[in-house]
Amino acid sequence: MYKHTLFIKFILAYLIFGILGFLLIATVGSQMVEKRLEFSIGEDLYREATAISEDSLVQSNTSASNLLSLKHYLEALSEYQTSDIWILNKQGQRVLSTEEGFSYYDPITIDGFDPTKWESYYRTGNFYGFFDEDRLSVLAPITDGSTLTIRGYVAMHYPMSELYYQRELFLSISYILFLLLFLLSLSILLLFRKIVYTPLKKITEGTNEFAAGHLDYQIPISSNDEMGALAASLNYMSDVLNQSGEYQRNFIANISHDFRSPLTSIKGYVEAIADGTIPVEMQGRYLEIVSREVERLEKLTSSLLTLNNLEVKSRIMNIRPFDINKVIKNTAASFEGSCRARKILIELILTGEQLSVTADMEQIQQVLYNLLDNAIKFSNDNSTITIETTEKNGKIFVSVKDHGCGIPKEILPKIWERFYKQDSSRGKDRKGTGLGLSIVKEIISSHNQNINVISTEGVGTEFLFTLEKTK
Repeated sequence: MYKHTLFIKFILAYLIFGILGFLLIATVGSQMVEKRLEFSIGEDLYREATAISEDSLVQSNTSASNLLSLKHYLEALSEYQTSDIWILNKQGQRVLSTEEGFSYYDPITIDGFDPTKWESYYRTGNFYGFFDEDRLSVLAPITDGSTLTIRGYVAMHYPMSELYYQRELFLSISYILFLLLFLLSLSILLLFRKIVYTPLKKITEGTNEFAAGHLDYQIPISSNDEMGALAASLNYMSDVLNQSGEYQRNFIANISHDFRSPLTSIKGYVEAIADGTIPVEMQGRYLEIVSREVERLEKLTSSLLTLNNLEVKSRIMNIRPFDINKVIKNTAASFEGSCRARKILIELILTGEQLSVTADMEQIQQVLYNLLDNAIKFSNDNSTITIETTEKNGKIFVSVKDHGCGIPKEILPKIWERFYKQDSSRGKDRKGTGLGLSIVKEIISSHNQNINVISTEGVGTEFLFTLEKTK
């Protein structure tokens, strides 16, 4: 018994997707946002620091007393940028700062300050150990307008805690959007249940019904997608298997009946001869009946073997050119004795002395034999059977026409079925196998050719089939 795990697996996959998506935003997304904020804020700070360094007052003198007029401007800018602004001389001493409590009377030297080692215009850290927490710092050189020598530097320090706050703000928005998308994607889960899981469940139930032998069960799916096509294919398969099973049952029933009848006759006559029930002078007559029944069994067995050979897919036909007129003449000659006894004339209307076709000669001879045997069997005494060949549009048409009792219109489509006998309509052949026309149909179809029948009750029947003309 199968377990309902597919939908559960899909839900688990959906939840794992959500968890992995959250972790991706929290890790990779967090790093990407942080780097982007560092670049953006660092670029803005460097732009402001460069603008300050280009001020003529700053360029001409970096002493604190001369820069006090800039302090209020720098303090306002510092508050706007949420950063501390320093002006350093070239010895690395702070000569001006927007920090509260700064005194230009007591300048502070930054130990280890070396601008030449900066690989970028900004860096993160504690700025040579000066700060207790990390800052994003930018450094812009102050150059003398006339000599272009470096007189000092403008430094701006942005708290990383503020950057982390902005990062978390962006991430919070991302989390909310991801949650909304995650909830919205539930519709995909519902859609999956409707168009995949539910039909698949019905298909599984259907296959279980088929496995249980209920081949008449139909999977109730009528959509036009792949699931509908799969259901239609399975329903078609079950119909074919059901028909095959029905054919097998009919096949066994027909074979049993057709074998039992002659075997019963043979057994009865042989036992009667053996125990003396049939007098010695009459035994010859009943032995002839036994011989005919044995011949009937032999014919039935031969027909079954022929059908079996035709159904073997790997069987290779011996396709070659041959003279169809010659084959017709030879086949007609083999019925000379049975025709003479009933005064039936076989008339041959053949095109040319020779008429070459390309086919399996033995199989086509079997077709002619079966059709001619049928025609003789259902023809009236003192009648004519006509075999005619004609050529048209690169095809050879072969016609076998009798003047017998004919076939009722309503049963014409059934004559190609195996074991179907026309006894009830034609009344003369109660010893046939019901396989002759099935063999004819199989052979003609295997040659990719066509066979048709035209029949009128009380007038006669004509079978007309095509063959490929030899090029």
